[in-house]
Amino acid sequence: MAGATPVLDDHFKDQCGLFGIYGHPEAARLTYLGLYALQHRGQESAGIVASDGQKLRLEKAMGLVNDVFTDARLEGLVGDKAMGHVRYSTAGDTVTANAQPILIDCHRGPIALGHNGNIVNANLLRQGLEAAGSIFQSTSDTEVVLHLYARSHRETLEDAIAASLSKVMGAFSLLFLTKDALVAARDPWGFRPLVIGKLEGATIVASETCALDLIDAEYVREVEPGELIVVDRNGLRSFHPFPPEPVRQCVFEHIYFARPDSEVFGHNVLGTRQRLGRQLARESPADADMVVPVPDSGMGAALGYSEESGLPFQWGLIRNHYVGRTFIEPKQSIRSFGVKIKLNPVRSILEGKRVVLIDDSIVRGTTSRKIVGMVREAGAREVHMRISSPPTMGPCYYGIDTPLKTELIASSHSIEEIRQSIGADSLAYLSHEGLLTAVGDAAGQRHCTACFSGRYPVAVSQAEDWQLKLFEKVRA
Repeated sequence: MAGATPVLDDHFKDQCGLFGIYGHPEAARLTYLGLYALQHRGQESAGIVASDGQKLRLEKAMGLVNDVFTDARLEGLVGDKAMGHVRYSTAGDTVTANAQPILIDCHRGPIALGHNGNIVNANLLRQGLEAAGSIFQSTSDTEVVLHLYARSHRETLEDAIAASLSKVMGAFSLLFLTKDALVAARDPWGFRPLVIGKLEGATIVASETCALDLIDAEYVREVEPGELIVVDRNGLRSFHPFPPEPVRQCVFEHIYFARPDSEVFGHNVLGTRQRLGRQLARESPADADMVVPVPDSGMGAALGYSEESGLPFQWGLIRNHYVGRTFIEPKQSIRSFGVKIKLNPVRSILEGKRVVLIDDSIVRGTTSRKIVGMVREAGAREVHMRISSPPTMGPCYYGIDTPLKTELIASSHSIEEIRQSIGADSLAYLSHEGLLTAVGDAAGQRHCTACFSGRYPVAVSQAEDWQLKLFEKVRA
């Protein structure tokens, strides 16, 4: 057999997931369950740190939540306070040293940190810290925050964290755990989601509400953009230490990243995706026999497209949910193997039919080309591709792992050229205006759509390294 090969997937990659709890005797085990619910946000590594008021104990490793945490590992995470993290790398290498939470000890005592987002001036800050004598243990942008914290001489925990975060730019939803407190912070733009919940007197902070649902916790509210909260024996205290910025929530949370059963930025994700599909059907109808989603990413939009168009919804493609991130290739070449291991067409449904194929995005175009080909090979008479977002023109710099601009097919090809490349009979994207209308932001005042529009809330500066992680903040 050949070596392991990544499963082909032309979507933007998920970011990271956070879960923290203060004041529950089963804190680590509840965190374990919370990370299970957030597994879609990161599949490379998982970690949990717990505090009993005397010591912080950490367990983390590469792999899925269920692979990392045995019963014995959870037994060792004692205490009524815990914080966990699942990771898909957007900055730094895919190695155990970059797995989170990151735990350090400094003059202020031990502290652990988990991060969802991307600190866009991390390289610049790191260079200054290293020149001043700091020694880094990882290549993650997150470690920069801890070095800034360790060098702070502010008296209180919240002041030290706020002073450290005032130096960073970009996207951050953060959880800190000390021996005595759980701290959460969200950047002033509010790029990444973060919510507060309650369970039997305990306070919970998580990336998405689906993590609260799993453990029967009550949703309280979002952590506000620019807010820092401290949960300790005195209860929950809220601070707003950062200068306000225009709110720019990541619109891709609605389109693809968040779980359909979550409430994100005040809206149910599945309902939003159905609205995207209905808007797409109004803008780009098709003379066809059925609507078929590309599972699972196209499911919500396909339901909405079917409802608006009157065309029946059909399961023309079936997804294998038991595929990992890689597979072992056979020695003999099998055409489209990388896609077929995840998706299989249902010939009895597709044969002789005119199909509207719904997906959330086209990134490089490689996977869409293979899927369209599979549907045709299964006997479809026509394949009309409909995308529930605008053409993806640029990379994300705020916590999503995206290809370079030159790898994005829409950055250098017209819609007609993309249609020809993927082999569809017709191709249409949701308009930018339609997207904002569907997410309840018709004026475009609350969402970051930089990957579609090229308008970055934090302006991009061509950096030395290929990932373009150095930014310059531009204020109007």
